[in-house]
Amino acid sequence: HNVSQGSPALGFPALKRMLFISGLPRSGSTLLSAILRQNPAIHAGISSPLVNMVTVMQRALSGAQEFSYEVDNPTRERVLRGLFETYYANRPERLIADTNRVWTTKLAVLCDLFPDARIVCCVRPVLDILESFERIFRDNRLETSAMLGFDSELNIYGRVDRLMVPSGVVGVALNSLKDAFFGPLSDRLLLVGYDRLVAQPGSVMDAIYDFVGEPRFAHDFENAAFNAAGFDDSHGLRGLHTVRAKVARAPSHTTLPPDLAQMFRGPEFWGTPGQPSRAKTLV
Repeated sequence: HNVSQGSPALGFPALKRMLFISGLPRSGSTLLSAILRQNPAIHAGISSPLVNMVTVMQRALSGAQEFSYEVDNPTRERVLRGLFETYYANRPERLIADTNRVWTTKLAVLCDLFPDARIVCCVRPVLDILESFERIFRDNRLETSAMLGFDSELNIYGRVDRLMVPSGVVGVALNSLKDAFFGPLSDRLLLVGYDRLVAQPGSVMDAIYDFVGEPRFAHDFENAAFNAAGFDDSHGLRGLHTVRAKVARAPSHTTLPPDLAQMFRGPEFWGTPGQPSRAKTLV
């Protein structure tokens, strides 16, 4: 595997191997991270600002800036890799799993920076995602959510619209995933279905380790509890990133009116036979 040599002159250790977690919201990425962090060789969190930092720095190194004539591609690569080196400089783990729903839009960039880049994409039927969000919204009905622009006047149709527009939480993740899934680097993707993860966690984790090229690890699927209460409370969505101890499908019930449910009922693009994609799937 290719590993960064780091920046010894700056006092930074060599960058550990990177794994990227992306895909759709409410589809198991927090659960996957909670399982992965049981492995002492892996660091995994719910999300990080690195994708935003990369985006800002790409613009700062582009023709939009006055001194862009002094910046060539090797310089861009060094600076962008430096973001990862410095952000994770104090982590002792061998593998860093960095999560963000829009890493899929940066797949080509990641492959330039990390020649063995891989993205595990958590997926779930869109209808299930919307119903999961609606249950969260109703559980936090006395609060307003940043996810909905703190708008307290929305009904269920308005909430779904906010989530599904191209800039919405679900819409942007869905379009970003399609971009990578149908792109020339789709072989760097492994799509993991939420239902498959909770039903067969052992075999799914073995497949993930094989995909990444890491030794398999004996996880405890009875003790995967995790929460990010501070983050969730600040967004008015208590329980958004809560993982129960036992890996299992959470009880659920239909929350969308029938006409809305019909609009978003599958099949999903990743499950349609004959797709021109080289992505691997566990759904």
